[in-house]
Amino acid sequence: MALKPLNESFYKLPTLELARALLGKLLVKETDAGIASGWIVETEAYIGPGDRAAHSFGNRRTPRTEIMFWEPGYVYTYVMHTHCLVNVVSGDVGMPEAVLIRAVEPHTGIELMYERRGHDKKEKDLTNGPGKLTKALGIEKADYGRRFFERPLFIAEGTEPELIQNGPRIGIDNSGEARDYPWRFWVSGNRFVSR
Repeated sequence: MALKPLNESFYKLPTLELARALLGKLLVKETDAGIASGWIVETEAYIGPGDRAAHSFGNRRTPRTEIMFWEPGYVYTYVMHTHCLVNVVSGDVGMPEAVLIRAVEPHTGIELMYERRGHDKKEKDLTNGPGKLTKALGIEKADYGRRFFERPLFIAEGTEPELIQNGPRIGIDNSGEARDYPWRFWVSGNRFVSR
């Protein structure tokens, strides 16, 4: 059965609900080298203007954050410490919110993932972090502005996780009270969760 991108209406959920709903869905990237995909097992929500950890805190509108002000379902990629990270734009138009995809469980194209990440890697380490999964799947900064409901970078239907946990986000220590918001969501017990 051919994989089909989820309808754009899926992305209209409120950001915290979307961050949960993405768990268990399939993240797919089609490239000339082949198709690689993984089940989303960890996400983090960033609620725009009032969230000190968000790039768009205080409605900060820059060339980098511009896409966050658009319709939900757009691809927001950026580079941090040489790693490309991928986010799903969420929230209404003009409300710059997003969900970071933090980890996936490899599904298809695993050999391709090893080629991109190195054959010395343990399978668990291929995609258990936001910079690792983009490299493994071939997601690049150039994917900025694509739409997740269209090929070649899209999200397809998956299976509902049995148990979802949530807690504080990771790596945002300098963001005041926002560092304690329980806006990281993960599939309980999945070995590909980043930590």
